[in-house]
Amino acid sequence: MGQLNPEAIAEKIIDNIDRVLVGKKQAAELCLVALGCGGHLLLEDVPGVGKTMLARALACSLGLTFNRIQCTPDLLPSDITGVSVFNPQEGAFSFRPGPVMANIVLVDEINRATPRTQSGLLEVMAEGQVTVDGQTFALPEPFMVVATDNPIEFEGTFPLPEAQLDRFLLRVSLGYPTPEEEREILSRLEKEHPIETLQQVVSPEEINRFKQAARAVYVEDSLRAYIVELVSRTRRHSALAMGASPRGSIALFQAARVLSVLRGRTYVLPEDIKYLAPFVLAHRLILTPEALARGEKGLRIMDEIINSTPVPTEEIMNA
Repeated sequence: MGQLNPEAIAEKIIDNIDRVLVGKKQAAELCLVALGCGGHLLLEDVPGVGKTMLARALACSLGLTFNRIQCTPDLLPSDITGVSVFNPQEGAFSFRPGPVMANIVLVDEINRATPRTQSGLLEVMAEGQVTVDGQTFALPEPFMVVATDNPIEFEGTFPLPEAQLDRFLLRVSLGYPTPEEEREILSRLEKEHPIETLQQVVSPEEINRFKQAARAVYVEDSLRAYIVELVSRTRRHSALAMGASPRGSIALFQAARVLSVLRGRTYVLPEDIKYLAPFVLAHRLILTPEALARGEKGLRIMDEIINSTPVPTEEIMNA
């Protein structure tokens, strides 16, 4: 494969995913933001809009290993992480890896798993490792959890606790396709599903170069202050019992740098931060009981905070 610049690498991946998911370039872009940050993605939407296919298409495009975990109430933490199995021939226990031992792991319908199993993902997502019977095993690099959550069904589900939600860098909804996009989907599926022939389009070296480019992106001091102010306002809003933690500030800072690379820049603009803030911060907000009774939503509150927070007007220079 020829060597590409970081912007071209991202464009090539997004275009390849678009072969499978029509009209979901924004979601594909946000997947790359999470990957570039070494973070995890929560896809919250109704069934059948392509959440599983997005994760598969991303793994295929990058040439990475992929595993899928279907969550059910009887799923145990060991079903995810793996177990130690006694080998009578060797007279010792050996580790049998679970499905989490892959580069991209789809945790389907995560809200159907019990809190015990959900908490079993915490170490995996936060530390990039699993511990079984006192032994620690490193996960493949890169590693990314893509979890799906069905927000319309409540029977037999266990809403994610705040600590678990906070582990996800971004929360994204795919939405329904337009009539034109849906006709294109039917046309593409006339013979075989595009995912069956999807090929790797970038090399591991190009993925590393993309991630390294994000770490070199310049963020002007006024924009750092802007990020802090947005997060601080979530902690002071009257409709919120609890705002975003410093992890939210760090996530928004890192995500803005990666988005800048995707858009061909070596510096962050205010528009990058405003665009990403709802995806990064809304799921970290805890509403007051009164706000919930009024039908308030975290996304609407984030929009209000973004619109009321002064945007830095200083010229953003390329360092």
